[in-house]
Amino acid sequence: MERCKNILLLLLIVAGSTSLCFAQNRYIVYFKDKNSSPYNISQPEKFLSSRAISRRIKQDIAITTADLPVNPSYVDQLNSAGAKVYFTSRWLNCALQTTPDVVSSLSLLSFVDKVEFVAPGTRLPPGRIKSTKNRKQTGGAEATARQLDMVGIDDMQADQMLGEGVLVAILDAGFLGVDTADPFAHLFTDHHVTDVHDFVFNTKNVYQYDDHGTEVFSVIAANSDVFTGGAYEAAFQLYVTEDAGSEYRIEEYNWLFAAERADSSGVDVIHSSLGYNTFDDKSMDYNKTVDLNGKVAIISKAAAAAIERGIVVVCSAGNEGNNSWGTITPPADVVDIIAVGSVTSAGARSPFSSFGPTSDGRTKPDVMAMGSGVSVVRPTGTNGFASGTSLAAPIVTSLVVGLIQRFPDVDPNDIAKQVIMTASQADHPDNLFGYGIPNYFSVKAALEGLLPLEEISVYPNPTDTGKFSVRFKQSGIQATIIVYDLNGRILSSHLVNVTSNNNPIEINVADLPASSYLVKVKTGDNFKAFRLVKL
Repeated sequence: MERCKNILLLLLIVAGSTSLCFAQNRYIVYFKDKNSSPYNISQPEKFLSSRAISRRIKQDIAITTADLPVNPSYVDQLNSAGAKVYFTSRWLNCALQTTPDVVSSLSLLSFVDKVEFVAPGTRLPPGRIKSTKNRKQTGGAEATARQLDMVGIDDMQADQMLGEGVLVAILDAGFLGVDTADPFAHLFTDHHVTDVHDFVFNTKNVYQYDDHGTEVFSVIAANSDVFTGGAYEAAFQLYVTEDAGSEYRIEEYNWLFAAERADSSGVDVIHSSLGYNTFDDKSMDYNKTVDLNGKVAIISKAAAAAIERGIVVVCSAGNEGNNSWGTITPPADVVDIIAVGSVTSAGARSPFSSFGPTSDGRTKPDVMAMGSGVSVVRPTGTNGFASGTSLAAPIVTSLVVGLIQRFPDVDPNDIAKQVIMTASQADHPDNLFGYGIPNYFSVKAALEGLLPLEEISVYPNPTDTGKFSVRFKQSGIQATIIVYDLNGRILSSHLVNVTSNNNPIEINVADLPASSYLVKVKTGDNFKAFRLVKL
């Protein structure tokens, strides 16, 4: 995770709980299939909420077998074999169990694909090694002004876009004091905290352990006379996934379980100021030159699956900029995630902010926000300052939430793309500053100028012919068709006159390698952006 290890704390934990850690280990059991399941995709109401189903319908996202719960008979057979099953994953078709002496027998079951060790111990002691870079106390009504103004949240709130009607899941290490501190009181008075769960200790008490989640959450949701969160009228789900005393792969699976719970309840946005790269068991470490492609890390697979289901996922880029790792941490390597780096109040990149690119050459981070000296709320309800990309990310999450409220008929992940593509240096992105600092008015103007979906189409997509066509509903217009790579570089630009005789317009991309590209079609001040896949 994006933090410095507290070696002394870890040694004390290990020394004080040796018998616990090695008497019981945690394992993930992967299943081969979902055969003979009592669930089917024609009855999604059996495993998805009405809000989750509505999100799929609205965005034309199919419900597939990957959405089906694991076969309950498989879980029953694991338990009968002596395993103690805690959680299951629909997306990766697996289950978490904690009984090591039956691992070899589980591996022999006909429906089991593999069994993977993910952590020692059934549960570790509470406590957390902080992700933020530094802290100090402060106060004053102006404390949050700069962090909000930099991305235009002051203008967003002036438009009365405070997040009302938007559901957000926050995945972190603990939310100490959120249930008692006055700046969060409105959330409970108005019933805006709709679900909570601790996936580390498997309880409903998330208001303990640590204040990192408290500080992150405050940037979005706190509100008082001297503190303004970015989207404090949204509804929230609070999930503890980070196991504080050590670093093992289990935390990525906790994140997966939480993301699936958020998906099934119908969230619009998942926020995570967590990232994983190296572990206490070095065999679990990721290789930054090979693995950071959005497809290897468990947390990246989980984030990608959430995005595929229409959820906007915002994460911190990482605080590795000053150390030997340097680059981003998963899940910031996912293609369509919004990975947020940190800048100072003056707009300069914070030296600790992780940089790109991904191992497959994509630009990261995606956008930047203020992460140095961010005003936060402490568990006591007092104001303070903290720094880290962990604090920059919730500012961008707030922006996304307000924009989803402002544009309820726009695909939320189209909104996410515009947050990136309208940022301050979108015309020349780089691997230190990404696409730049986003702004509410810029995104608002772009979304209000979008061509209606029925006005234009790009096909075939994916294409294996070396070309694609752009069809316009209206002829007698002039259009510009621009093809970008995923680093934001212009690969080709075509100014065309659309007439009845040359509609659709055919674009040749035979010289481009198989990959994903962005196609932007502009007519006057309007435009529509598409992701094109060339096979």
